[in-house]
Amino acid sequence: MRVLGIETSCDETAVAIICEKQGLLANHIYSQIALHNEYGGVVPELASRDHIRKLAPLIQEALSDADVSLSRDIDAVAYTSGPGLMGALLVGAGLGRSLAWASNKPAIAVHHMEAHLLAPLLENVAPEYPYVALLVSGGHTLLVEVLEVGKYKVLGESLDDAVGEAFDKVAQMLGLEYPGGPQIAQWALRGDPNRFNFPRPMIDRPGLDFSFSGLKTHVLNTLKSLTKIDGQARADIARAFEDAVVDTLSIKSVRAVTATKAKSLVVAGGVGANQKLREQLTRQLEKQNVTAFYPATEFCTDNAAMVAQLGLLRLRSGFCEPMQIRVQPRWSLEGI
Repeated sequence: MRVLGIETSCDETAVAIICEKQGLLANHIYSQIALHNEYGGVVPELASRDHIRKLAPLIQEALSDADVSLSRDIDAVAYTSGPGLMGALLVGAGLGRSLAWASNKPAIAVHHMEAHLLAPLLENVAPEYPYVALLVSGGHTLLVEVLEVGKYKVLGESLDDAVGEAFDKVAQMLGLEYPGGPQIAQWALRGDPNRFNFPRPMIDRPGLDFSFSGLKTHVLNTLKSLTKIDGQARADIARAFEDAVVDTLSIKSVRAVTATKAKSLVVAGGVGANQKLREQLTRQLEKQNVTAFYPATEFCTDNAAMVAQLGLLRLRSGFCEPMQIRVQPRWSLEGI
């Protein structure tokens, strides 16, 4: 079986083709970073329009690279139905459902965050169920217990800004480019770890929820208190902010695996590519005999390979989307 996957939930236009026997046959991603950079974040209307321009050519390119025909070789079309930006989701869902109808193939609506949670299955070595997943991206910060495919328990989530959003906003305060995560990580390498000590939000409270708005405000107040904001000051603040975020995520993740007695932790989402977070989590989890799994960098950010893979799992179970174009900008994991 072969599945064509489409991802347009935010600011990446992505198409992939996966084969049950041969694995990933094509995986194409077009990023809109340059488009949104001057605004310091994603502009939904611009994102939707760019998806319209790029999606059809990208599908043609993926089919060509995989040397397959939509009508002859593809068994189903999977697309991200939510959560995400309404207009962006409608582009992928509209074209994906239409392609499935025109070629008389099943259409499979995929939950974006579920696809991230199962992204490690694209690797040669994958965790066994149940496991805990730390899902960290521009729109989401979640700790989830993955019991099996389609069965999830949310252990904790952000009460305000997602961690990736906090990175973007702090980068904007520092005059750095979008997206903020890679920029802050790069500047932090030159930062003095002893100059600033930022708070680790909510680590002194029970539970596994997160909050990053106060930390963001602390950065703003620190900048206002400085008489001179030069390159070194920016690097020092970037270092203090990254350290605070990494410590917070690590502490909560260790709590989650301890509470669930899980033997594996999966780190997924764009912020999961942060090298300091990976190194710190690996060290701390090894002490508890817990294995950390990190998808390849190309599968951390939004991509269609994870959508196609989840579509394949759904196809095997006999799932098929009704004859309608349906998106869910807000869609709970526990409501799947």
